[in-house]
Amino acid sequence: MDRRRFLQSSSLIAAATAAATLQPTAWAAAAQVPALPIPPRLVADAQGRVVLTAQTGTSRLRGARATATWGFNGALLGPALVLPRGKPVTVEVRNRLPQPTSLHWHGLLIPGRADGGPESPIAPGQSWTAQLQTDQPAATAWYHPHPHHTSGLHVAMGLAGLILIDDPDSAIAALPQRWGVDDIPLVLQDKRLNASGQIDYQLDAMTAAVGWFGDLMLTNGVAAPQHRAPRGWLRLRLLNGCNARTLNLATSDGRTLYVIASDGGFLAEPVALKTLEILPGERFEVMVDARSGTPFDLQTRPVMQMGMTLPPFDAPVTLLRVQPAGDAGPGRLPDRLATLPALPGASALKTLTQRRLALSMNPMLDAQGMQALMARYGMQAMAGMPMDHSSGHGEHGAMKLDLHSANLINGQAFDAARPLFDARVGQPERWTITGAGDMMRHPFHIHGTQFRILSENGRAPAAHRCGWKDTVHVENATSEVLVRFTRTADRAKPYMAHCHVLEHEDTGMMAAFTVSA
Repeated sequence: MDRRRFLQSSSLIAAATAAATLQPTAWAAAAQVPALPIPPRLVADAQGRVVLTAQTGTSRLRGARATATWGFNGALLGPALVLPRGKPVTVEVRNRLPQPTSLHWHGLLIPGRADGGPESPIAPGQSWTAQLQTDQPAATAWYHPHPHHTSGLHVAMGLAGLILIDDPDSAIAALPQRWGVDDIPLVLQDKRLNASGQIDYQLDAMTAAVGWFGDLMLTNGVAAPQHRAPRGWLRLRLLNGCNARTLNLATSDGRTLYVIASDGGFLAEPVALKTLEILPGERFEVMVDARSGTPFDLQTRPVMQMGMTLPPFDAPVTLLRVQPAGDAGPGRLPDRLATLPALPGASALKTLTQRRLALSMNPMLDAQGMQALMARYGMQAMAGMPMDHSSGHGEHGAMKLDLHSANLINGQAFDAARPLFDARVGQPERWTITGAGDMMRHPFHIHGTQFRILSENGRAPAAHRCGWKDTVHVENATSEVLVRFTRTADRAKPYMAHCHVLEHEDTGMMAAFTVSA
């Protein structure tokens, strides 16, 4: 029983989503459409310091019932942290949660000691201080927890926020720049609630295999909100903050999405698309023409994952309703955006250090654990069966599944004490990441770098994916990236490379590595 045959069962999808049917028409039937919440911009004080407090709270995610959530400086999500290029900012992270957490600065070029991976836990009631000094162009990054085994839970509970790298030298005056007016931040996440209206998160055999999928789409923590925008060009800063779900974005009336930036900053020029697929952890900045004043919806359309569309999102679901009104804004779509360095030629690439990372499910989990569980309990029962931290057989002969090593890189589960290799500062490397023979979609993220994609799933990258990236698509094929590190990371505080399906990361599909001077 291999993963391919295992995932092809329609029963798996029903169990993996465990979702009540949500009809897209439910959005239109809402009696009152909420306004889009805009996260406040958080800037350092005169001493260059900011505080982020991870805390508990309650939010109304569906109906009037209160749902327990976690957030930074509030009940859900967090403020947009502004980091001026080249200026030091000290961030104090306070943990007021009932369990340990950590905080990773996803997309920043900073040393390993400040990166905030699983090797930097913050105990309940304690604090951790990170010294951040970015030296990279303007971009939209994000921050989120990274404690090993519980990253998925912490993000599902609501811990995430945007980072805005402020670089006057790479700013483009023509772009919309009025925060929350025509420069609009959108954190997109799916959630799953139980019958009591609480976030229903379990890390079990099924979610370790396919990831945690929700049945409720939220935009900045609200279902299908409305934004009253000026007529004119709008700039959407998009983050796929889902644990495992890929989003396929389009407008309800088919108007063009002009992609102007990816993970690491501006593209060379705008790329016109009708649909934009965003993997978990990715960010894109998109321009939309609203000069006509005609309202439209931003939607997520059905996307194929594991060879099928995942219910309940097998029809378009509204993420945001845009109502243009009033005078036109001053922003416009530039013809040119940034100058990107040319990629090395084939002969030069051959001289670079090459590394290979193979992503796979643990063969014991694949061949033995899945088969034994399905034979004994059936697919539906398996979805709720927790994975054990040991191996062998338990009570009544049930197969225990090793939570720590369900997913692997180069045949090994994550071990922070055993870095996979050491890279050198300033020396470009060619990394090959393969998921051949594995049906799963792996958004592969590398800490401490913004890279360029050489090939993605065996093909040349799409035009809007040719800029600076920190996440690459790997799905039953091989992708290659050109990486270069500008900061060091030692064995005590190494960088991480991992699948950004958080349940894959939490169950072993992560590798530590160091970077020396």
